[in-house]
Amino acid sequence: TSLPGQAFPDTLIESAPRGCDPLVLTQRSKLQQRRAKLNQQINRELRLRTGAENLYRATTNQKVKETVSLELSFVNSNLQLLKEELEELNSSMEVYQTESEKVNVPMIPLGLKETKEIDMTIPLQDFISEHYGEDASLYMSEVKEFMDLRQAMRTPSRNDAGLELLMEYYNQLYFLDQRFFAPHRTLGVHFHWYDSLTGVPSCQRALAFEKGSVLFNIGALYTQIGARQDRSTLPGIQNAIDAFQRAAGAFLYLQENFSHAPSLDMSSPALSMLVRLMVAQVQECICERVTLTMEENDLMSNLQAAQESARVSDVYSLVLQAMSVPLLKDYVPFSWLSVVQVKTQHFRALAHYYTAAALCDCSGECTFYTLCLQEPEDRLRLGKGHLRKAIIRHEEALRLHGVCKMLRKMDILQEVLSYAHTRSLEKYSDIDQEDDFCEIAEAPEIQSHTYQKPDIKTPDFSSVRVTDIFHRLGPLSLFCARNRWVGRRLCLVRGEAGLGLTLRGDSPVLVAGVLPEGCAAEAGLHEGDYIVAVNGSDCRWAEHAEVVHVLKGCSERGVELDVITLLTNEKRAASLSPSSDRETVTQQRQGGDSDRGSTSLLNWSWRSGGGGRVTKRLGSTFSLPFGSLRESESMY
Repeated sequence: TSLPGQAFPDTLIESAPRGCDPLVLTQRSKLQQRRAKLNQQINRELRLRTGAENLYRATTNQKVKETVSLELSFVNSNLQLLKEELEELNSSMEVYQTESEKVNVPMIPLGLKETKEIDMTIPLQDFISEHYGEDASLYMSEVKEFMDLRQAMRTPSRNDAGLELLMEYYNQLYFLDQRFFAPHRTLGVHFHWYDSLTGVPSCQRALAFEKGSVLFNIGALYTQIGARQDRSTLPGIQNAIDAFQRAAGAFLYLQENFSHAPSLDMSSPALSMLVRLMVAQVQECICERVTLTMEENDLMSNLQAAQESARVSDVYSLVLQAMSVPLLKDYVPFSWLSVVQVKTQHFRALAHYYTAAALCDCSGECTFYTLCLQEPEDRLRLGKGHLRKAIIRHEEALRLHGVCKMLRKMDILQEVLSYAHTRSLEKYSDIDQEDDFCEIAEAPEIQSHTYQKPDIKTPDFSSVRVTDIFHRLGPLSLFCARNRWVGRRLCLVRGEAGLGLTLRGDSPVLVAGVLPEGCAAEAGLHEGDYIVAVNGSDCRWAEHAEVVHVLKGCSERGVELDVITLLTNEKRAASLSPSSDRETVTQQRQGGDSDRGSTSLLNWSWRSGGGGRVTKRLGSTFSLPFGSLRESESMY
């Protein structure tokens, strides 16, 4: 919903790409806009501080040093206030929670990384002119399409359409990397991204930094989608489980495939912590599903709920350890630490509560312990022991909740903790008898166990099919930034023995052989050349049969060919070109035309380094799994 009294032009709203909501001011997008504004202010203060520090080191005037020192103190104070405000925004978990009236324990979502708008028009045009030898003005529509996609990616909607938008841009970055980023040359574009938690800016020329940041936002968006699910219903719980598992997969993929991150949120310790956090939230959802479907007075249901709750407590204790490593202990928001500590205590208390309920309220043999408890008095005494431990844990959770300023503002969490504490007190009061002078048994800790282990799901980039925006430059196997070639134009005239050349493959057609002293050899055609145009008509994407048909139908004046020759690795490039099983020899003998068969191979595949099979249809919409095409990418 938009702000009261604020209207936006219908044409602007309709022009926004699917999955992008730059104008619709929901609570989450307003939070994102405030975060972006804070990031800009922090960036400005950092520049002021850098300038002041340089002046302080450069000057020898004592009075100037005192003035600069005073200015630095003001700048540092402003920076501290801005960072605290940003931390408070990043800790605003309540905004991302479900709007359902049912009470659920809040989850921890991540805010998206912000990025500055960049203009890649000039660098892309220069590269097209210099490397591809093309008129860059003819590719303005492609450049604009890519820039519009990047602009839309900055403000994705919080749903599946927003995820598809981010994945579409991520997939396009693969093609951009192949087309414009040569191994020993930079494009001259700087990618600016802000740390998702601190707002500290980072700037890199490596495209891997852009790809890694987009991948981080895919994971962060999954956390927001998972947190907003209504977990009071089974479908809502399943949707939350799926979202958090996919978020864990995105962060794990980022950790395993990218290195040397310039920002702390994408460092290996931070990503490892985020993976553990997402797994813990999946485990929490699994426990909620067990308690939602359990029968209140059923022995096995209560025992299962106890073990699941203990499991949740254990995994959150592991998250707490990951947050406490030296690199992260001052980086992770205090509210996150507090929530994890609260949940560790809360779910351990629930484990004791459900065990007490099984002992005191349910009939049947309780084989939860090594000793089979049958006597009601023994079960009652042990149940009271578990309730006492539950009450102690509940009180500790409430204490930790009261310590954190941000958590005190979360009424939902306060309500959940208070309800659980009151329920344990009431049950203890119900079973406590004034004339019971038996000593309360010491309750052991609950052995954790889960009936469904979290399944980390790696991002499925192939689910979003994209077309290379710059496909008009030619097939990517040949026309890429890593290849260099020379082009020339020649005129091929048919002789008495025909044209004297052998063609093979498609898109583009390869000159597989040239007859010595034939017409093609005299015209200057060489084995290994690629035909990219015939009589001025572009045939880089042409099929084998199309080129053969045009050459066979040439007039007595001959045919004009535009060909290119690779400067390096000609054999390797030729082997990448899709080849047909049978060669076509375009010749004309005295007895007439002789065509020894023609096969156009449109589908081709190769094995990637990771053993995955990649299939591509030339000139059509296709998808590529990017996980195994290359080794770990460095973001510096």
